[in-house]
Amino acid sequence: MDSVVSDATAVDTADTAVDRPAASRAETVPTAAIPAQPGPSAAEPDPEDGARDWQLDHSRAPIATKIVVAGGFGVGKTTFVRAVSEITPLQTEALMTRASEETDDLTATPDKITTTVAMDFGRITLDNDLVLYVFGTPGQQRFWFMWDDLVRGAIGAIVLADTRRLTDCFPALDYFESCGLPYVVAVNHFEGTAKFEPEDVREALTITPEVPVVIMDARKRYSVVETLLAMVEHALSTTPE
Repeated sequence: MDSVVSDATAVDTADTAVDRPAASRAETVPTAAIPAQPGPSAAEPDPEDGARDWQLDHSRAPIATKIVVAGGFGVGKTTFVRAVSEITPLQTEALMTRASEETDDLTATPDKITTTVAMDFGRITLDNDLVLYVFGTPGQQRFWFMWDDLVRGAIGAIVLADTRRLTDCFPALDYFESCGLPYVVAVNHFEGTAKFEPEDVREALTITPEVPVVIMDARKRYSVVETLLAMVEHALSTTPE
């Protein structure tokens, strides 16, 4: 009788072990026997977030340079910065009022309804470790007092010119020549206006032969990038250190 009871108990125990859920069986396994699962490290950036190799290398820092874009009122400085910036540009546009009618000449730009009252700011990465910050200056004379602060630390400047009113860029040319900052002249070609050769513009502005003069379109990114590269090249040739 005892033998029969013992056999029945053994069979019942075996059946219970087989029917026990897998999760319950796992509870009986020692914790040390379970291999550790690798998890993401909080210190490592996600390689899929668009970061570049040099941005993931904490031993390197990008070289930041600064260029100023200047010129007369309504010549296209804000458009220039907006066209090339890889970030949402900082703009300080304000609606024009009747109070400025006597000081802001809208003859060449009758559809212009806003104006820059402080500065424009954008950024573009030219190389793996070269970041260029682009600052656009206000064009009206009443805001010229800000130029000294905007120009500080810049490697060079771009003077935008409109062939319909070349005299508007004279103050910018005089300013950069007086402070010794390298600059290039970029003629922003507007639709419906006559095209001129760079040498014709150079002669009209009476600037020296070593100052680059380029014809460009401030609305087109590739044209703006070419102008920036011309500025960087000129700055390096003028002050290579």
